[in-house]
Parts: sequence; structure tokens; C-alpha cells
Amino acid sequence: MKDKLLAFWQSHSETIITLGYKVILALVILVASALIARSVKKAIKNSKSPLKRVDSTLLPLLSSIAGYLVYIIGGLFILDIFGVNTSSIIALLGTIGLAVGFALKDTLSNIAAGIMLLVLRPFRVNEFIEFGSVSGTVREVNLFTTILETVDGLYITSPNSNVFGNSIKNYNRNGKRRLDIVVGISYNDSIESGLKVLNEIIANEKRLLTTPAPQSMVVSMGDSCVNLQLRAWANNSEYWQTYWDLNKKVKEDVEAAGLSIPFPQTEISIINK
Repeated sequence: MKDKLLAFWQSHSETIITLGYKVILALVILVASALIARSVKKAIKNSKSPLKRVDSTLLPLLSSIAGYLVYIIGGLFILDIFGVNTSSIIALLGTIGLAVGFALKDTLSNIAAGIMLLVLRPFRVNEFIEFGSVSGTVREVNLFTTILETVDGLYITSPNSNVFGNSIKNYNRNGKRRLDIVVGISYNDSIESGLKVLNEIIANEKRLLTTPAPQSMVVSMGDSCVNLQLRAWANNSEYWQTYWDLNKKVKEDVEAAGLSIPFPQTEISIINK
């Protein structure tokens, strides 16, 4: 047995040494790939990384993709060490990818749309957006879908292609919103008195922004009333509470000033012939 092993070594020693060297080198590349992948993923998630400016929900996705790319590159190096024609493999993968792309074109369009949302960043997590007939607070953006929570607590998941393919209205991005409060007064009431009431409310409401300047105006002549409008801006964090409070305040102050808020009414004339 010993003689057979010695004879085998003498006849195949060069092949064994070469194979052992390739195996050790492949293991080194594999370990290096794992370390590099871990470092790249950690760098992406690092709070000091420039990528932190990207939506935080997308960082895990980016780190996973980067890790897979490192392993793929390491695998190609290992195949090349063992003499495998990597060019043929790359061409084969390209052909397979093309066939899969045709079969999964809708899925790939969602991935492409997700990448564009990542690059252009029309919205971020926790911002309130509207696209098409859908509106809600963004909770998550993943590779295929965007997840929203509506104001009444419903869970909505929409394909990224639907989101990116529509005009996106972002209610939070500019930091402030305009509120418009309309009140109707009787045609018999003084318009100047009505505008004076609105101007006094504007002067006493500290939550309204001074730039752009608040305004009061006559906006339309209704069927049974003259419509006055209070137009002002407020910070997003105070918008809704200010809007609700001012609606209550406008009604109370208009009535306190002796002005009337008429109900819709229609006059019918009967002509006897």
C-alpha cells in the first residue's frame, strides 16, 4: 500500500501540487470576498457614509446588492483559476438573463422604477404623498413595491412602476402648506366688515407664517352668498390643527360681527296665466 501511494505521488505530484495551490488560492479569494462584502455592507450602513442621504429604507437593499456583486466577482475569479472559460459563462448568463427579462418584464420594470425612485428621491420614508388615486404616508420602499399607510390606517402596497409612472404629489417636502378657508356672507352684509373680521383673525393667529403673507379676499359670487376667503401658510407640523381651529374661529367671529352665513336657497316664481 505504501509503495502504491509513493508511486502515485511520484507520477502525479506535479498535478496534486498545482491542484492544491489552486484550491488554497480559491479559499483565499472566497474568504477575501466574504470580508470585502461585509466591509462594503457595513460602509453603506455607516451613519457617516454619504449614502446615508439616501432613504434609510433603501440602505439594506443597497448593501445586499453590493454584497452579492462582490461574491459574484469573487466566483468569477475562482472559476478562472480552475481554467473555466468565464467568457462563455458570462455570455450564457447574459442569454439566460435576456430570456428571463422577457418573461419577467413587468417585474423588471418594477425593479427599474425602484432604482429611479432611489436615484431621484421624490419622497422619503414618513412623507405623505399622493399619486393617481392613492395617498398615504410612505412606510417602506423595497425592490418591487412601495408601501403606504393611509390616514385611516389602511395598508397599501403599490408596484414601483405605478408610483414612478404617475405624477407624485409630496405634501411634506417644502415644509409648509397653504390653507384656504372660505366663508359665505349674505348679499345684504358689508363685504368690508367681512374682510375686516378675516384680517383680525390673521393678525391674532401666531401659527400663520408671515412669508408668504396671509391674504383675505372675495373669491366668488355664489347663488345665495358672497364667498370670502382667508388664505395663509402654516408649517406642516401645525397645518391641520391650525386649519381646524381657524374654521371654528371664522364661523364664530363672522357671526359675532353681526354678519350672517346664509343657507343655500333657491327662489321659485309661479306665474299664473
